[in-house]
Amino acid sequence: MIDLYTAATPNGHKVSIALEELGLPYRVRVVDLATLEQRQDWFLALNPNGRIPVIVDRDEGDFVVFESGAILVYLAEKTGRLMPGDPKGRSLVMQWLMFQMGGIGPMMGQANVFYRYFPEKIQPAIDRYQGEVRRLFRVLDGRLADHEYLAGEYSVADIANWAWVRTHKWSGITVDDMPHLRRWLDALAARPACARGIDIPPRSFRADDTDAARRFAEGARKMVEFGK
Repeated sequence: MIDLYTAATPNGHKVSIALEELGLPYRVRVVDLATLEQRQDWFLALNPNGRIPVIVDRDEGDFVVFESGAILVYLAEKTGRLMPGDPKGRSLVMQWLMFQMGGIGPMMGQANVFYRYFPEKIQPAIDRYQGEVRRLFRVLDGRLADHEYLAGEYSVADIANWAWVRTHKWSGITVDDMPHLRRWLDALAARPACARGIDIPPRSFRADDTDAARRFAEGARKMVEFGK
Protein backbone atom coordinates (compact mmCIF):
# COMPACT_ATOMS: atom_id res chain seq x y z
CA MET A 1 0.00 0.00 0.00
CA ILE A 2 1.18 3.51 -0.85
CA ASP A 3 0.15 6.58 1.11
CA LEU A 4 -0.10 9.67 -1.08
CA TYR A 5 0.11 13.09 0.55
CA THR A 6 -1.17 15.53 -2.02
CA ALA A 7 -3.34 18.47 -3.05
CA ALA A 8 -5.22 19.49 -6.19
CA THR A 9 -2.23 20.92 -8.08
CA PRO A 10 -0.45 19.87 -11.29
CA ASN A 11 2.44 18.38 -9.31
CA GLY A 12 0.02 16.45 -7.14
CA HIS A 13 -1.92 15.25 -10.15
CA LYS A 14 1.21 13.82 -11.76
CA VAL A 15 1.41 11.20 -9.04
CA SER A 16 -2.29 10.39 -8.75
CA ILE A 17 -2.42 9.88 -12.54
CA ALA A 18 0.61 7.57 -12.42
CA LEU A 19 -0.88 5.56 -9.56
CA GLU A 20 -4.12 5.21 -11.49
CA GLU A 21 -2.27 4.17 -14.66
CA LEU A 22 -0.23 1.59 -12.77
CA GLY A 23 -3.18 0.24 -10.78
CA LEU A 24 -1.25 0.38 -7.51
CA PRO A 25 -3.26 0.38 -4.29
CA TYR A 26 -2.97 3.70 -2.49
CA ARG A 27 -4.58 5.90 0.14
CA VAL A 28 -4.93 9.67 -0.19
CA ARG A 29 -4.14 12.15 2.55
CA VAL A 30 -5.12 15.65 1.38
CA VAL A 31 -2.74 18.33 2.62
CA ASP A 32 -4.42 21.71 3.24
CA LEU A 33 -2.08 24.17 1.56
CA ALA A 34 -4.25 27.18 2.44
CA THR A 35 -3.66 26.62 6.16
CA LEU A 36 0.02 25.83 5.56
CA GLU A 37 -0.34 22.27 6.75
CA GLN A 38 2.68 21.49 4.57
CA ARG A 39 4.80 23.51 7.00
CA GLN A 40 3.80 21.54 10.07
CA ASP A 41 6.44 19.41 11.75
CA TRP A 42 4.77 16.10 10.88
CA PHE A 43 4.87 16.92 7.18
CA LEU A 44 8.37 18.38 7.26
CA ALA A 45 9.51 15.05 8.71
CA LEU A 46 8.39 13.51 5.39
CA ASN A 47 9.60 16.29 3.12
CA PRO A 48 11.93 18.89 4.65
CA ASN A 49 11.16 21.17 1.68
CA GLY A 50 7.52 21.44 2.75
CA ARG A 51 5.98 20.70 -0.63
CA ILE A 52 3.52 18.17 -1.98
CA PRO A 53 3.35 15.48 -3.26
CA VAL A 54 4.97 12.88 -1.05
CA ILE A 55 4.49 9.12 -1.03
CA VAL A 56 5.20 6.57 1.67
CA ASP A 57 5.58 3.04 0.33
CA ARG A 58 4.35 0.88 3.19
CA ASP A 59 5.38 -2.28 1.33
CA GLU A 60 9.01 -1.12 1.33
CA GLY A 61 9.52 -0.41 5.01
CA ASP A 62 7.70 2.93 4.97
CA PHE A 63 10.06 4.29 2.32
CA VAL A 64 9.44 8.00 1.73
CA VAL A 65 9.81 9.67 -1.67
CA PHE A 66 9.32 13.40 -2.26
CA GLU A 67 9.63 15.57 -5.41
CA SER A 68 7.05 14.71 -8.04
CA GLY A 69 9.55 13.74 -10.74
CA ALA A 70 11.44 11.46 -8.37
CA ILE A 71 8.15 9.85 -7.35
CA LEU A 72 7.24 9.18 -10.98
CA VAL A 73 10.61 7.53 -11.63
CA TYR A 74 10.32 5.47 -8.46
CA LEU A 75 6.84 4.20 -9.34
CA ALA A 76 7.82 3.43 -12.93
CA GLU A 77 10.91 1.49 -11.88
CA LYS A 78 9.05 -0.26 -9.07
CA THR A 79 6.50 -1.64 -11.54
CA GLY A 80 8.57 -1.87 -14.72
CA ARG A 81 6.00 0.25 -16.56
CA LEU A 82 5.80 3.76 -18.05
CA MET A 83 9.61 3.74 -18.39
CA PRO A 84 11.65 1.76 -20.94
CA GLY A 85 14.19 -0.67 -19.59
CA ASP A 86 16.93 0.02 -22.15
CA PRO A 87 19.38 2.88 -21.50
CA LYS A 88 18.48 4.93 -24.60
CA GLY A 89 14.74 4.59 -24.07
CA ARG A 90 15.07 5.45 -20.40
CA SER A 91 17.25 8.46 -21.22
CA LEU A 92 14.66 9.74 -23.70
CA VAL A 93 11.93 9.59 -21.07
CA MET A 94 14.19 11.27 -18.52
CA GLN A 95 15.02 14.07 -20.95
CA TRP A 96 11.37 15.00 -21.45
CA LEU A 97 10.61 14.51 -17.77
CA MET A 98 13.41 16.93 -16.89
CA PHE A 99 12.07 19.31 -19.56
CA GLN A 100 8.91 19.55 -17.50
CA MET A 101 10.65 19.69 -14.14
CA GLY A 102 13.12 22.39 -15.17
CA GLY A 103 11.04 24.33 -17.69
CA ILE A 104 7.31 23.81 -18.05
CA GLY A 105 6.54 23.65 -14.33
CA PRO A 106 8.68 26.57 -13.12
CA MET A 107 7.76 28.87 -16.01
CA MET A 108 4.03 28.15 -15.79
CA GLY A 109 4.26 28.58 -12.03
CA GLN A 110 5.80 32.04 -12.43
CA ALA A 111 3.26 32.94 -15.11
CA ASN A 112 0.54 32.02 -12.65
CA VAL A 113 2.08 34.17 -9.92
CA PHE A 114 2.23 37.33 -12.03
CA TYR A 115 -0.86 36.76 -14.19
CA ARG A 116 -3.21 35.37 -11.52
CA TYR A 117 -1.97 35.90 -8.00
CA PHE A 118 -0.20 39.23 -7.61
CA PRO A 119 -2.69 42.06 -7.03
CA GLU A 120 -0.40 44.43 -8.92
CA LYS A 121 -0.15 43.52 -12.60
CA ILE A 122 3.51 43.86 -13.54
CA GLN A 123 3.17 43.61 -17.30
CA PRO A 124 6.86 43.06 -18.18
CA ALA A 125 6.94 40.08 -15.79
CA ILE A 126 3.68 38.69 -17.18
CA ASP A 127 5.00 39.06 -20.73
CA ARG A 128 8.31 37.47 -19.79
CA TYR A 129 6.88 34.31 -18.27
CA GLN A 130 3.96 33.88 -20.66
CA GLY A 131 6.40 34.28 -23.53
CA GLU A 132 8.68 31.61 -22.14
CA VAL A 133 5.73 29.27 -21.61
CA ARG A 134 4.70 29.75 -25.23
CA ARG A 135 8.25 29.00 -26.35
CA LEU A 136 8.30 25.78 -24.34
CA PHE A 137 4.87 24.82 -25.69
CA ARG A 138 6.18 25.27 -29.22
CA VAL A 139 9.03 22.90 -28.38
CA LEU A 140 6.45 20.30 -27.32
CA ASP A 141 4.34 20.99 -30.41
CA GLY A 142 7.36 20.43 -32.64
CA ARG A 143 8.25 17.19 -30.90
CA LEU A 144 4.68 15.92 -31.15
CA ALA A 145 4.47 16.73 -34.86
CA ASP A 146 6.07 13.37 -35.65
CA HIS A 147 5.72 11.51 -32.34
CA GLU A 148 2.50 10.24 -30.82
CA TYR A 149 3.99 10.64 -27.36
CA LEU A 150 6.99 12.60 -26.14
CA ALA A 151 9.40 9.69 -25.71
CA GLY A 152 7.98 7.24 -28.24
CA GLU A 153 5.67 5.18 -26.08
CA TYR A 154 3.36 6.65 -23.44
CA SER A 155 5.42 7.27 -20.31
CA VAL A 156 5.84 9.27 -17.13
CA ALA A 157 7.19 12.07 -19.34
CA ASP A 158 3.75 12.47 -20.89
CA ILE A 159 2.05 12.36 -17.49
CA ALA A 160 4.33 15.03 -16.02
CA ASN A 161 4.01 17.44 -18.93
CA TRP A 162 0.28 16.90 -19.44
CA ALA A 163 -0.57 17.57 -15.80
CA TRP A 164 0.83 21.07 -16.26
CA VAL A 165 0.10 21.89 -19.91
CA ARG A 166 -3.60 21.04 -19.52
CA THR A 167 -3.86 24.08 -17.19
CA HIS A 168 -2.60 26.51 -19.84
CA LYS A 169 -5.67 28.77 -19.62
CA TRP A 170 -4.95 29.45 -15.94
CA SER A 171 -1.57 30.82 -17.06
CA GLY A 172 -3.25 32.97 -19.72
CA ILE A 173 -1.89 30.91 -22.61
CA THR A 174 -3.71 29.65 -25.69
CA VAL A 175 -2.68 26.57 -27.66
CA ASP A 176 -5.02 27.18 -30.61
CA ASP A 177 -2.08 27.60 -32.99
CA MET A 178 -0.35 24.39 -31.84
CA PRO A 179 -2.27 21.52 -33.47
CA HIS A 180 0.07 18.72 -32.42
CA LEU A 181 0.05 19.83 -28.80
CA ARG A 182 -3.75 20.06 -28.87
CA ARG A 183 -3.99 16.55 -30.34
CA TRP A 184 -1.81 15.20 -27.54
CA LEU A 185 -3.72 17.10 -24.85
CA ASP A 186 -6.99 15.61 -26.08
CA ALA A 187 -5.53 12.11 -26.38
CA LEU A 188 -4.37 12.07 -22.77
CA ALA A 189 -7.58 13.64 -21.52
CA ALA A 190 -9.41 10.67 -23.05
CA ARG A 191 -7.38 8.18 -21.01
CA PRO A 192 -9.51 6.94 -18.07
CA ALA A 193 -6.56 7.00 -15.65
CA CYS A 194 -5.78 10.63 -16.51
CA ALA A 195 -9.42 11.60 -16.03
CA ARG A 196 -9.48 9.88 -12.65
CA GLY A 197 -6.10 11.22 -11.58
CA ILE A 198 -6.98 14.91 -11.98
CA ASP A 199 -9.92 14.41 -9.63
CA ILE A 200 -7.71 13.07 -6.83
CA PRO A 201 -8.21 14.99 -4.68
CA PRO A 202 -11.36 16.54 -6.18
CA ARG A 203 -10.77 19.89 -7.84
CA SER A 204 -11.75 22.86 -5.74
CA PHE A 205 -13.65 24.60 -8.55
CA ARG A 206 -14.86 24.16 -12.10
CA ALA A 207 -13.23 26.04 -14.94
CA ASP A 208 -16.40 28.09 -15.49
CA ASP A 209 -16.87 28.97 -11.80
CA THR A 210 -15.35 32.43 -11.76
CA ASP A 211 -16.16 33.18 -8.10
CA ALA A 212 -14.46 30.01 -6.90
CA ALA A 213 -11.51 30.70 -9.18
CA ARG A 214 -11.19 34.17 -7.67
CA ARG A 215 -11.24 32.77 -4.13
CA PHE A 216 -8.61 30.19 -5.06
CA ALA A 217 -6.38 32.89 -6.54
CA GLU A 218 -6.75 34.99 -3.39
CA GLY A 219 -5.68 32.07 -1.23
CA ALA A 220 -2.71 31.35 -3.48
CA ARG A 221 -1.77 35.04 -3.39
CA LYS A 222 -1.43 34.93 0.38
CA MET A 223 1.00 32.02 0.18
CA VAL A 224 3.02 33.74 -2.54
CA GLU A 225 3.16 37.09 -0.72
CA PHE A 226 4.43 35.52 2.49
CA GLY A 227 6.95 33.26 0.77
CA LYS A 228 5.04 30.10 1.62
